Amino acid sequence: MTTWAGRTAAEISAAVREKRVTPREVVAEHLDRIERLDGRVGAFRTVRAEAALTEADEVAARADFAHLPLAGVPVAVKDNLAVRGESTRVGSAATPDTPADRDHATVARLRAAGAVVVGLTNVPELCVFGTTDGVLGTARNPWDPTRSAGGSSGGSAAAVAAGMVPIALGNDGMGSLRIPAANCGLVTIKPGHGVVPKGAGDSDWFGLSENGPLATTVQDARLMLSVLAGDEPALRSEPGPLRIAVSLRSPLAGVTISRPYTAAAREAAGVLMKAGHQVRRADPPYPMSLAMTSLAHWTAGTAANAQHLDPRLLTRRTRVHARLGRPFLGRARSGSAREQLRRRLEPFFAEYDVLLTPALARRSPKAAPWHERGWLSNVLANTNHSPLTPLWNLTGWPAMSVPCGTLPSGTPCAVQLVGRPGTEYQLLELAEQLQDRNPWRRTAPMN
Repeated sequence: MTTWAGRTAAEISAAVREKRVTPREVVAEHLDRIERLDGRVGAFRTVRAEAALTEADEVAARADFAHLPLAGVPVAVKDNLAVRGESTRVGSAATPDTPADRDHATVARLRAAGAVVVGLTNVPELCVFGTTDGVLGTARNPWDPTRSAGGSSGGSAAAVAAGMVPIALGNDGMGSLRIPAANCGLVTIKPGHGVVPKGAGDSDWFGLSENGPLATTVQDARLMLSVLAGDEPALRSEPGPLRIAVSLRSPLAGVTISRPYTAAAREAAGVLMKAGHQVRRADPPYPMSLAMTSLAHWTAGTAANAQHLDPRLLTRRTRVHARLGRPFLGRARSGSAREQLRRRLEPFFAEYDVLLTPALARRSPKAAPWHERGWLSNVLANTNHSPLTPLWNLTGWPAMSVPCGTLPSGTPCAVQLVGRPGTEYQLLELAEQLQDRNPWRRTAPMN
């Protein structure tokens, strides 16, 4: 008997279109796996078991069934994007438990491509922090359940890494796709500005947040990105020799990168050099003001999203974060600090095509009730864990996380690739070269 849980989206959709398996059979098997494993992982806030099976049958009955790029593929959706008929709680007791009357544009595109939404995944409250825990659930890393999956797309990443779905939808405002992907051994890409429909919360964090895929392979990430972007499925094509800068330095002063992550970046640099690229050590001109700029936009985005919610129902760390962000609302709306950052970094990206860095500074914090701890404890834990991601939200340029080796603990390690605007598929080709020459285990060994 063929097992479909743990297979890629590309494999599943091909088998469904060729009628080797039905959408209902695929979805039912994944729902069984969710029921068996999610008590230990905590990926899902809600599972749409009955609705998903009905929608799987509707996919099978579609007239365009043979041409659907995601035919019958189960997908999980981050709980800050609207799914018709389900509430969007954004990890908070302060949000209304009211069913959405329509899908978010990205969800609608996945469904139009034949995907079946099996559930909404856990997030930290208002998607603020880099650990996914709160009053509605805690998402753990399937490779090591004592550790957080990361955040804020932690539930989506945990669902894919545990083989409960082959792909998931998340978004990234300060690293919220790349952080959990790096922790959980997944491929993700934060698209550049304007590639994928936006919309997550009241403010989109003033343009910082981008919606994107979480997957176990580069092929699936490329396939899902093409659906989200409304493109024709992108075919693989080897890029010519690229100029790649390798930086092992933290953009934030005072934060160091641990040895396993610098070693992973060096290893990836060696792989790309052997693939024919020009690879050099070079650090971007990170400004000393970056920490303050990041904090201002991070807190201002939270202030905007919290402005219509009852503060008494928010956790203390979220209330403090929002209060600190109110004075920065005007600055974040103006976009002037972001434009200054882009101008400062553009000469570096005129000299180099791609920047390669470690994805994280160290492994994820313990899976613990961080939402019950103080604001400063959360900020320090986040900053020390993931100082390398926020800058590329501020610039609006594409960036992705790619698995590369393992940590001493046996959990996945990863590197980050950053490119100029419009180079999403070029970054995916580089990631494919890394995958080809250093293949990684697709999902965590959970039974």
